[in-house]
Amino acid sequence: MNPVETPHARPPVSLAGRMGTAVGRFTMYRITLVVLAVLAAYSLLLNLLGWLTFGIPEMLAHLALCLGLTYASNRALASLFRVNPHTESSLITGLLLYFLFWPSLQPLDLAGVALACVLASASKYALAWRGRHIFNPAAAGAFATGLTGLNIATWWAATPAMLWLLVPGVLLVLYRTRKVLMASVFTLVATAVITLELLRSGMTAGMGIYQALAQRPVLFFVGFMLTEPLTLPPRRRQQLALAAVVAVLFAVPWNLGIFANSPEAALLAGNLLAFLAGQRGAVKLRLAGTRQLTPATTEFSFEPARPVRFLPGQYMEVDLPQARPDGKGRRRVFSLTGSPGGRLVKFAVRTAGPLSAAKEALLALRPGDEVAATAVGGDFVLPRDPHRQVLLIAAGIGITPFVSHLSSGGLRERDAVLLLLARSADEVAYAEELRDSGIRVLVRTADGSQPPPGLASAAGRSGPGDRLPGDRLPGDRLDGETLAALVPDIAAREVYVSGSPASVASLRRAARSAGARRVRTDSFSGY
Repeated sequence: MNPVETPHARPPVSLAGRMGTAVGRFTMYRITLVVLAVLAAYSLLLNLLGWLTFGIPEMLAHLALCLGLTYASNRALASLFRVNPHTESSLITGLLLYFLFWPSLQPLDLAGVALACVLASASKYALAWRGRHIFNPAAAGAFATGLTGLNIATWWAATPAMLWLLVPGVLLVLYRTRKVLMASVFTLVATAVITLELLRSGMTAGMGIYQALAQRPVLFFVGFMLTEPLTLPPRRRQQLALAAVVAVLFAVPWNLGIFANSPEAALLAGNLLAFLAGQRGAVKLRLAGTRQLTPATTEFSFEPARPVRFLPGQYMEVDLPQARPDGKGRRRVFSLTGSPGGRLVKFAVRTAGPLSAAKEALLALRPGDEVAATAVGGDFVLPRDPHRQVLLIAAGIGITPFVSHLSSGGLRERDAVLLLLARSADEVAYAEELRDSGIRVLVRTADGSQPPPGLASAAGRSGPGDRLPGDRLPGDRLDGETLAALVPDIAAREVYVSGSPASVASLRRAARSAGARRVRTDSFSGY
């Protein structure tokens, strides 16, 4: 028997919402680092249990060499080039090389691994364009070392015994990076090609699939290498096409003189294609000023050293070397709020306490101070068809990507409804922009306060004096019935939802319940 929900009850947060909130507290770099560290510890345990036969001294020496040398060489090169080193990135590279090269105490093998570590670090600076590395560092180091003949990458992580933790670890990383679909394309194409090759040699289909997934580095490659954010093109369709191309290069045997097919060669080719398709190189951003949007929200405006290419609704990754060390690293992702043709790059952040390291660093910036934009991407863009009706639902600071749509004029000639959910009227950011947008804007506040002048309230639309279901619920807790009453033609609209992971999961469920056929989401945690 289902419990009866009272007007004052909070709808339960879904498992997806809780998981999104928990995982979102850590950057993709930190999640990747932790998962790789756990896998490294697991490999040592497997060796003790006899499932791996490298030898504990060999594995420990190999691990220490990979971590120590990538860390030290990265810091030395960063000092030489006068930039702040990214510690997490160097440790991730070291752990990747640990799983790529065979653990050994033979002098030549050790020399090869050492060379790969140094070359991997060097590739971030030597094989870079405007401060952004072009190739995956671990793949670049492994590939170059293989050409010397000192050592070759064996990708020994592709061991059946490793699957017990490798599979959940890869899924966690892909969930955090939102690359599950891209990974699925690569895995399906690569597995199909490998299986067909094995079928031709007389192997059964089941054994072929097992060998592709358990004894080839398909899963490790796609989870930790192919989906590295800095070496991907910005749009999802580009990423899916890249996944298919790299899968073919990964799985089909080929030989071009001294170059033969290998996972690292396939990845480097994909990295080059991604570089040609995306925002090439980091961009220096100089703070032009700040604007207090609400008592708890601040907008930051930066003047880029050169034009930044982006589409309304996309995000920018910003490197904040000024931030003190914390569990989220130096890099943060922010939805852009300005117009692509504008002189300034803008984004807004909730700056109510307690402040994170990133927010402290942002608020401490003074006009003229510089940060670096390291990537631009995202697919939270409007439909190409200008006649396509849309419903935009923003929970709190989730309004930011929609402001970019407004400022670019992308909603001017479109049938659009924007529903903003806020804690109170004082927390409605960009009220002036919303008032002047020319589209239908509905504001729903958790405390029941009236929205800023010129904006319509989303409460009480079911009739004079009536209260909609859940009116006294927090602003980001809507059920399908309420949403259908607010926007009766929701089934004819493409729905966009932006906010925290928990809010997005709840609102997406409500939109589906109200009759929405297609819902796009953009979720982010506090920074």
